[in-house]
Amino acid sequence: MKLLQEKLSVYDAPQKAKAAGIYPYFRAISSEQNTEVLMNGKKVLMFGSNSYMGLTNHPKVIEAAVEATRKYGTGLAGSPFLNGTLDIHKELEAKIANYVGKEDAMIYSTGFGVNLGVVSTLTGREDYIILDEQDHASIIEGRRLSFSNYLKYRHNDMTSLETQLKKCDPDKVKLIVTDGVFSMEGDVANLPEIVRLAKQYNATVMVDEAHGIGVFGEGGRGTCNHFGVTDDVDLIMGTFSKSFASLGGFIATDKVITNFLRHHSRSYIFTASITPASTAAASAALDIMLAEPERQEHLWKLTNYALENFREMGCEIGHTSTPIIPLFIRDDYKTFRVTRDLLDEGVFVNPVVSPAVAPHDTLIRYSLMATHTKEQVTRSLEAIEKVFRKYDLLKK
Repeated sequence: MKLLQEKLSVYDAPQKAKAAGIYPYFRAISSEQNTEVLMNGKKVLMFGSNSYMGLTNHPKVIEAAVEATRKYGTGLAGSPFLNGTLDIHKELEAKIANYVGKEDAMIYSTGFGVNLGVVSTLTGREDYIILDEQDHASIIEGRRLSFSNYLKYRHNDMTSLETQLKKCDPDKVKLIVTDGVFSMEGDVANLPEIVRLAKQYNATVMVDEAHGIGVFGEGGRGTCNHFGVTDDVDLIMGTFSKSFASLGGFIATDKVITNFLRHHSRSYIFTASITPASTAAASAALDIMLAEPERQEHLWKLTNYALENFREMGCEIGHTSTPIIPLFIRDDYKTFRVTRDLLDEGVFVNPVVSPAVAPHDTLIRYSLMATHTKEQVTRSLEAIEKVFRKYDLLKK
């Protein structure tokens, strides 16, 4: 065995979980991503998807993807910087910029690539990147690639943020990056206070709206719109892989910043462009979100119904107020066992264990779609109550 394989062979956590019959990852689905999916020939309720608007199987989205493939082919075989820019890319960028209320937008091939390419590029060696400790992994990886000074504040703690801002040289760039909706625990960033502090300390603000788009704001424009701070937030990031029912991502900002990013952001310049199908699908999904506000309204009705029932049931759900509902278990292997038992009960949910969270913060991530019915939510609640009672996880 070579040294690399010898070193890596000590990692056997997946093998142990498989041997115990509780390995919860890479579970194969043999149907479309819907409120019910097919697994091993059995229908299972899907409460582990990020498709908040439920558009991944919408006929108009599918047809848009098919027609774009017929016209433009399956791929671009190059980056946007060279041969990979289509007219529909430019059209979608303008559409996104107008939608979120910014001067310009850039499309990246993945949401991860947006944060990687933007956070790593904008600031220099003497500048500062300031992150919430629970920011998404893609933001953290972008920071790691940067040569800038790094400061971290306690989760959603504005006193902690101000303490970090006070450490900064007032004459250097200070980039505050936060999720709008935090992806694991479903709580919302205190954007009004972040913006107030940014103004006080002359800092720049970037908000990751991956889990806010479609859910918050007028027409699903996100948490910046919801709080009325769009003009005060300098960069708005979003993905197409969630409410937009596609794949890819964007950064929306002013033309000074996009001009720099288009010529320096390495995950943009050196990655092949988003496919024609993904581009057209995202555009069609945006049209549907604007034309059908009842989707967002129904999602919030379901969210409030589920939150009320989880609290009444005695589940520990933290500070969430969104369609992302964490069900805390606080034990890695018990989290795996609960995930397995819920699947046996016909409910698909996602386990979140260390190192994604601290070992004492492990949880089940339960997420809602606008296409769920109240009856489906009720069925999932009954299954969760049964399994959680088995493991003595209810406080009532």
